[in-house]
Amino acid sequence: MRILVLGVGKTGKLVAEVAAERGHSVHVLDAKENKDAAALTAPFVTGFDAVIDFTTPEAVIANMRACLANGAKMVVGTTGWYERLPRAKEAAERKGASLLYGTNFSMGVQLMLKMAEALTKELAGLDYHLSISETHHLTKLDAPSGTALTLRDVVRRACNMGDIPIKSVRHADAVGMHVLEAEHDGDRILLTHESRSRRPFAEGAVRAAEWLVKAKPGVYDFREIFDQIGR
Repeated sequence: MRILVLGVGKTGKLVAEVAAERGHSVHVLDAKENKDAAALTAPFVTGFDAVIDFTTPEAVIANMRACLANGAKMVVGTTGWYERLPRAKEAAERKGASLLYGTNFSMGVQLMLKMAEALTKELAGLDYHLSISETHHLTKLDAPSGTALTLRDVVRRACNMGDIPIKSVRHADAVGMHVLEAEHDGDRILLTHESRSRRPFAEGAVRAAEWLVKAKPGVYDFREIFDQIGR
């Protein structure tokens, strides 16, 4: 499979490494080579089976516009752009393209979200106070993280609760930690996912691309299809 990786940050580099390890042909574009998505011409984009984006909230909009306009199959791991999701869906549907997006491509995080939903349902009516905290590296551009926002949405739907506070912390050497806390007068329950490296994110993104090239054209949320992806 021919994969185009957009972004050469820490996760983007690892995505390229994992894709090569899995036997794929990989081409990487950095920000200088692809300023304002200028490199993503129709002849160039159509030369790849899938595109994986780990850039920035600013760059990803132009990248999606160019890739989807050319019918690409695109996996987007960049967060902080979801207010533009309706337009991205329209562009994909109009051109018969494919878009698979997600706030976190780690299988462990996806399992945590499932457990958070189950835990929250069990706590219904038991007078527990729910809160979320997330810790990331200093260069993380969005706060709260996309994963924390997804976790909040999952909990809200499960318990029909309104405001659930999110605390964001930034440390120089942090990779990523998300904690759902349920506190009562007499006890406290903690559900925690701690990332020790970015490799699970990269592996999930590459496996998502492998799944997407075989799927029907459409727009997919990684949360909804992750259990269909090979472990």
